[in-house]
Amino acid sequence: MTSRAPLSRKLSAIAESATLKVDSKAKALQAAGRPVISYAAGEPDFATPQFIVDAAAEALADPANFRYTPAVGLPVLREAIAAKTLRDSGLEVEASQVIVTNGGKQAVYQAFQTVVNPGDEVLLPAPYWTTYPEAIALADGTPVEVFAGADQDYKVTVEQLEAARTDRTTTLVFVSPSNPTGAVYTPEETKAIGDWALAHGLWVITDEIYQNLVYDGAHAASIVEAVPDLAGQTILVNGVAKTYAMTGWRVGWMVGPADAIKVAANLQSHLSSNVNNIAQRAALAALSGPQDEAEGFRLAFDRRRRLIVSELAKIPGVTVPEPLGAFYVYPDVTGLLGREWRGKTPTTSLELADLILEEAEVAVVPGEAFGPSGYLRLSYALGDDQLLEGVQRLQRLFA
Repeated sequence: MTSRAPLSRKLSAIAESATLKVDSKAKALQAAGRPVISYAAGEPDFATPQFIVDAAAEALADPANFRYTPAVGLPVLREAIAAKTLRDSGLEVEASQVIVTNGGKQAVYQAFQTVVNPGDEVLLPAPYWTTYPEAIALADGTPVEVFAGADQDYKVTVEQLEAARTDRTTTLVFVSPSNPTGAVYTPEETKAIGDWALAHGLWVITDEIYQNLVYDGAHAASIVEAVPDLAGQTILVNGVAKTYAMTGWRVGWMVGPADAIKVAANLQSHLSSNVNNIAQRAALAALSGPQDEAEGFRLAFDRRRRLIVSELAKIPGVTVPEPLGAFYVYPDVTGLLGREWRGKTPTTSLELADLILEEAEVAVVPGEAFGPSGYLRLSYALGDDQLLEGVQRLQRLFA
């Protein structure tokens, strides 16, 4: 009997999302009755604003929303996204340069599929979101990590990027504010990197999904705002998930030059067709409606940011660069490794995260998910009481 043909080698090489894996494990333990506090998921704990929910309910009364609509998105939503791109990224685009996607993650996938060819090298500043290297691999590209540690506030320099560039380099990933670190590049730093990418003819894929979540007067300048001439070789990725507490609605988008958007639109026409129309109507309300609740979310995140940074800094051996954006803190925990804690001696942040879950019933994501070992990511997008209790458990564990 002939054996079955093998599964896809490409897909078999793709790892499960590390953040979702940790979050699922935490939820399973919670369901089993364990009092686990999870800092794993990048998901606001707030309810989606009611006016957005009302817009979705109203959309249910219109039978037009039960039909196929353009694969690239509702025209009125594409117009609203173009307006937001001008308002927040400083880039004037036509609605035809926008594709509405099933969350920002699909936009990331399609962006790499659009500009990366087999064998291309993609410069990937690290620490990075766990999905980027897998999406690059799915496009038959090669991720080239460029690491910046806590001593650099997790921000790479032009000199580092140039040292990593080869004749096979075609693309740069640029993310500010950053997941997982919360780092925000200054406008001057962003311009320097943009000028360098322009000079070398590189595509830039910039993920701006946290651009409205900045603190202490920081400005997360879009790379196309800093270097307008870069617009012809840049794809912007964004969505409503983080700013408006709409993670489950699954509405994101990509914006770029017309030829790149045409290629991506052809892909989406076969891959998924249109995003759920009810969710698109909700996203339209989010972008065009009042922004006061979203601002309230930002202020709450700012308060939690200050709290978690100050409390983590009380743990000897932990270094905590202050994040200026997103809702993550990314402490350097190398000072905790190689030491005995309750009979165990972790030597990696992966082992440390396992120890923390077992001994303190706190779920964190180890640095290995985002680049080198020696770090932990904690999301502070959870309730204030849980946030404080979880850090206090860490303080007791590492006392």
